[in-house]
Amino acid sequence: MKADVASPAAPQAVPPPLEAIAKLPQPAHPLLPTMPDAGARPSLANALIKAAPVHDFNLARDLSLFARVLRQAEGGRRVVAIFIASTVITIANVFGQVQLNDWNGRFFDAVGRKDLSGFLHDLWTFAIIVVILLALTVANTFLQERLKFRLREWITRHLLAEWLKPLRVYQLGFAGEYGYNPDQRIQEDTRLLGDYTADLGCGIVYSLLQLIAFVGMLWTLSAQVTFQVAGYDIAIPGYMVWCALAYALTGSALTWIVGRPLIVLNGERYAREAEFRFALVRVNESGESIALHGGETDERRHLEAALAAVVDTMRRISSSLAHLTWITSGIGWLSLVVPILVAAPAYFGGSLTLGGLIMVAGAFTQVQLALRWFVDNFSRLADWRAAVHRVARFREALDNLPAVEQGAEEIKRALHPEGHLAFEAVRILLPDGHIVIDDATVHITPGERVLIVGDTGRGKSTLFRAVAGLWPWGSGIILTPPLESMAFLPQRPYLPLGTLRNALSYPSPVDAFPEANVRQALARCDLGVLVPKLDTIERWDKELSLGEQERLAFARLLLHKPAWVFLDEATAALDEDSQHRVMALFDDELKQTTVLSIGHRPDLAVYHTRTLQLVHGHDGDRLKLKPPPAPPPPRRWLQRLDDWLLTIRP
Repeated sequence: MKADVASPAAPQAVPPPLEAIAKLPQPAHPLLPTMPDAGARPSLANALIKAAPVHDFNLARDLSLFARVLRQAEGGRRVVAIFIASTVITIANVFGQVQLNDWNGRFFDAVGRKDLSGFLHDLWTFAIIVVILLALTVANTFLQERLKFRLREWITRHLLAEWLKPLRVYQLGFAGEYGYNPDQRIQEDTRLLGDYTADLGCGIVYSLLQLIAFVGMLWTLSAQVTFQVAGYDIAIPGYMVWCALAYALTGSALTWIVGRPLIVLNGERYAREAEFRFALVRVNESGESIALHGGETDERRHLEAALAAVVDTMRRISSSLAHLTWITSGIGWLSLVVPILVAAPAYFGGSLTLGGLIMVAGAFTQVQLALRWFVDNFSRLADWRAAVHRVARFREALDNLPAVEQGAEEIKRALHPEGHLAFEAVRILLPDGHIVIDDATVHITPGERVLIVGDTGRGKSTLFRAVAGLWPWGSGIILTPPLESMAFLPQRPYLPLGTLRNALSYPSPVDAFPEANVRQALARCDLGVLVPKLDTIERWDKELSLGEQERLAFARLLLHKPAWVFLDEATAALDEDSQHRVMALFDDELKQTTVLSIGHRPDLAVYHTRTLQLVHGHDGDRLKLKPPPAPPPPRRWLQRLDDWLLTIRP
């Protein structure tokens, strides 16, 4: 049986037929998470958005995602301009390095000839080259550091804008693994991504330019390297270039083989670090409850388990890094002598002077350094790759939130043409398909005060979430007044960071209300003692008791004066007198406000015009009009006489 109940105090309009819903304007915040099919009742894991596993690294996919979503994000032009300026300076720096290498040859030739005037002239030239290179290096460092924080700002602002779109903060809890710990994705992972992208991006540009500049020089100098075989001089075109290429490719291949596990391990490490930090924050936020329960030992056990996961991941990373160091350090040490070894035959054969040997060795070193950039930066590349993956998957999770499975049922929401609130055959489901509320058909007109009661865990709060658009699982239609006319007071009031004035005016700006109204609202809710602290910055959710926080929420209502108020046990922490004073607001300052309440306290009924009750049924609870209390049974004359004697007894 449907609970189509009407208020005896006010006539109600008939809800529009279902066919008319498609013609009604849709409310704001249409974002809905993935919906399961109620008939199939899939598991929770199938209903929620599945995050990619930690080992599912696809660099091309992640970078294409960034290219797509960041193209229109604010701040991109500034990042590109800084990168172009850095590249121009890098080109000048590489040109200076070429001049320095030429200077090396002339200088050591002068030393070999014992040419004092040439020696002194080359020292003066060296001073000029070094000053220019120093200025270019400082400028490049400055731009590279600016590129780091501009990159971070660009990505972070974009993620914040996407994360804080209507309803997404709440719905991200259903986004699977990559919806967890968004604080670390936005704060730590974007920092790492910005730092590594700037360092590695500028580094690879420098290496490519260095390779282009010195490979031609090395190819030309290789013509001077000849081998005498059976009395013949043999010159191998580009001999030094091929040697540098073979040396660098060998080192890169060994590095990739040995260091590849670091990519996955670094991604896992960031995930475990995020879980450990979340556990620490949770303990810190719940210190009072933990102390009251004496749960320190249990919390320590959980924290040590989280720490053990971090330590185990770091242990495996340390082993992989040790193995990788055999390759990277070995190649680094060998690079000190390899250029001399490959050019030694020409020097000892007399075809190269000392200055020529120094020039060939210098050019060889620059070329092989450019080619082995991958070897030198592999561990940082692994960190960068992990950061790219985590931020990209977080951004992808945000993209997937609005998706609704094809053909799946969901609660439809639309604006009521007359600004009323109506439930038309609304069924509330859990994400796994379990029925919470089987049927709710109710029509509430402006000015009414309706109380919804029922046993704990029957879905009363979930019904409010459905009204707000937070809970799409189910079926039926909810017609609502305009969203901006509604205010919701959850079981625990939310107090943002900042001043008390900010908490009172939230979500409006702090200067949205006159000073007199702010002070009057606090005084009206018995919080006048807080007036001197209006501009004090504190953790007000810690400074104020739960009862004070609830009264502050009602003071917030006084300032905003919404047309519709939804109270989810919003007076649970108040005594009867305090509850009476705040509920009296709806008889005075807020008498035009429609009230829909959830509560368990029997004394709440007197503040409402009708009471609806969630009644347990075979397939789920149903919303019905609660009957008035039965009158007491008639008392017999002997009982009345006994009561009278008790009143006159001294």
